[in-house]
Amino acid sequence: MLIEKYKIDAHNSDLQAEHSRRFDFTAAGIKNAKGIIEKLKDFQIAVPSWALGTGGTRFGRFSGGGEPRNIEEKIEDVGLLHSLNKSGGAISLHIPWDIPKDYKAIKALAAQHGLRFDAMNSNTFQDQPDQEESYKFGSLQHTDKAVRKQAVQHNIDVIKHGVELGSDSITVWLSDGSCFPGQLNFRKAFQRTLEGLQEIYAALPDNWKMFVEYKAFEPNFYSMTVGDWGQSLLYANKLGPKAYTLVDLGHHLPNANIEQIVALLLNEGKLGGFHFNDSKYGDDDLTVGSINPYQLFLIFHELVEGMDARKMNHATDLGWMIDASHNVKDPLEDLLQSIEAIKIAYAQSLLVDADALAKAQDTNDVAKAQEILQDAYRTDVRPLVAEARLQAGGALHPIALYRSLKVRENLINERGLKTVATGL
Repeated sequence: MLIEKYKIDAHNSDLQAEHSRRFDFTAAGIKNAKGIIEKLKDFQIAVPSWALGTGGTRFGRFSGGGEPRNIEEKIEDVGLLHSLNKSGGAISLHIPWDIPKDYKAIKALAAQHGLRFDAMNSNTFQDQPDQEESYKFGSLQHTDKAVRKQAVQHNIDVIKHGVELGSDSITVWLSDGSCFPGQLNFRKAFQRTLEGLQEIYAALPDNWKMFVEYKAFEPNFYSMTVGDWGQSLLYANKLGPKAYTLVDLGHHLPNANIEQIVALLLNEGKLGGFHFNDSKYGDDDLTVGSINPYQLFLIFHELVEGMDARKMNHATDLGWMIDASHNVKDPLEDLLQSIEAIKIAYAQSLLVDADALAKAQDTNDVAKAQEILQDAYRTDVRPLVAEARLQAGGALHPIALYRSLKVRENLINERGLKTVATGL
């Protein structure tokens, strides 16, 4: 479904007066409002292909209707989101769920919607109907060389698909680990995994990056072979300069200090990208900012401070992507909410008075440092985010327009009530 520009313009016209009032009030109190708006316009978040259908739990999955049935419809849905908020200008594909039949046609369709292809994602965490070997006891860590060979080749195939589409990175997430004590030799599992990653790394084109993702638990609950940022960093350092750690906000034990983790990874030049979500207990994959928006702000503050220290481009030097599961919401509404929360946290982090904070830190003025951070966090930056969206050609209130146009109802009429998106 395409949303015509005149409908967005009409929506914005109806809301322009109230938006201008709010924006003028907010911008008057911000020193560099224009510069922040430009950064917000540049900042794009990739939407993963698997997030366009209703999510599920270990016990069931309930389709919401009108889900995309193929890669073409997934691209159309991301294009629809991007037309509304002008902040989701990339799609991240998952193989084998999203193997194109015609690379040229798929690239043309993506370009038509203003999209590029973000990191490619491999899948060795579940068995496919036509594969010879099973990943029941792991993939790259497996004791059977044939299983390891199959997993390596799959990742190399993913790279080849990505090259055809113009992607320049691969995310490797391994569900490898153990369920019970004694099941696995930790040292041997680590070494076998490293050897497999080295083979995949050797297949990377010169301009590509490899993101090594970690996860504290699930599906294995005794050990994970890439279980935390330290293990991921070990692999990345051993692999070489094109390998980086990828941080998923839900892939930590409760109360982990994620902002400190990203600061140290940035300091080492080994932070490659982000998967945004939120959690109450663990890897809940909830809507970004729905549980702990202050933590998201603190993470963004460390990202901005660390990237500025290394003279990095906020928009392009790290990979930004959502990774969430929409079990009870309309997935497209959920994604609009997530992207909005990310842009708000980013805008708040740009308000932090870096010089004043550094002075407070150097003089051990703890209360002052806290006040500086919380002053930025408590600023309502929604008018700035909306203005950036307006200037880029998006809608002032994306979800309101989405609902007024009855997008989900139209998708159900077009695709059917019982459609189920490929993937999980």
